[in-house]
Amino acid sequence: MAKTFYPLKFTPILKEKIWGGTKLKTLLNRKSNLPNIGESWEISGVKDDTSIVSNGVHKGISLNTLQNTLKGDLVGHKNYTVFREKFPLLIKFIDAERDLSIQLHPNDALATKRHNSFGKTEMWYVLQADANANLIVGFNQKVDKALFQKHVKDKTLTKILNTENVKEGDAYFIGVGRVHAIGAGVMLAEIQQTSDITYRIYDWDRLDDQGKPRELHTEWALEAIDFNMSNDFKLPYSKSKNETNRIVSCSYFTTNYIHLEDETIVKKNTFDSFIVYMCVDGEATIIYNNEKTKLVKGETVLLPAALQEFEITSKKGKLLEVYV
Repeated sequence: MAKTFYPLKFTPILKEKIWGGTKLKTLLNRKSNLPNIGESWEISGVKDDTSIVSNGVHKGISLNTLQNTLKGDLVGHKNYTVFREKFPLLIKFIDAERDLSIQLHPNDALATKRHNSFGKTEMWYVLQADANANLIVGFNQKVDKALFQKHVKDKTLTKILNTENVKEGDAYFIGVGRVHAIGAGVMLAEIQQTSDITYRIYDWDRLDDQGKPRELHTEWALEAIDFNMSNDFKLPYSKSKNETNRIVSCSYFTTNYIHLEDETIVKKNTFDSFIVYMCVDGEATIIYNNEKTKLVKGETVLLPAALQEFEITSKKGKLLEVYV
């Protein structure tokens, strides 16, 4: 395979979910006959769900194959020494027509011990929210293991959970061990470690398509919950136009917000990392080596680390910029 570098697009991997809806089709233009699409996996290195390049000379090649070939030129040299053949992030759009289960994710140590997987630190950026839509994030009071177990046993868990009303542009950081759920009527972008490990602790007593309750993981969750986590989950950030605005930076990813209006900005990759751009509104064009790659709302692109300098131009577009 030739070492050719350019902005890479991938075929979205669509996931039908019991709580999914139609917004990914109607608002983000996903083509599918599935009735309830809950997730669109934009960039994934998850085993058996690996993204396939949809543009350019690498079209038809899997992300994992590309990473094994291009190594640090794709993901960044430091990233490659850490992650080797595993792509470090999973990038999604999520549409919740109904409430998701109340859940949490284990940290790296626990996920490695139990599942031979990364943990699952993640963040959310709200693209659209119906009137009065909300998220569940954390507890609304001081909770310890005994109180938590009592409410689980009594089926009153929702009484101790913190509810947040949300609107477009809100951003949240969901650390490992934090209890959370996406509420009905919310569509968001999710940036997370490459992991599909979720501990479900309450599912609103609903039944699956076989008429059975979905499996809960309450016992596993007990060891994974961080009862001491502070309520610093909502991410305040600047929305200055034609600038790069930091939303969050942690050891697993950095996410920035860029709102361009009639502007072209020059970007220099000084991170030694791939860069992902998610178009969350409007449209934008990435120019590299005199070639143009257009992004419209709901599209995602991955720029290999070897692309050292490029331009982004837009009449009116909002982007999330993600790197490790």
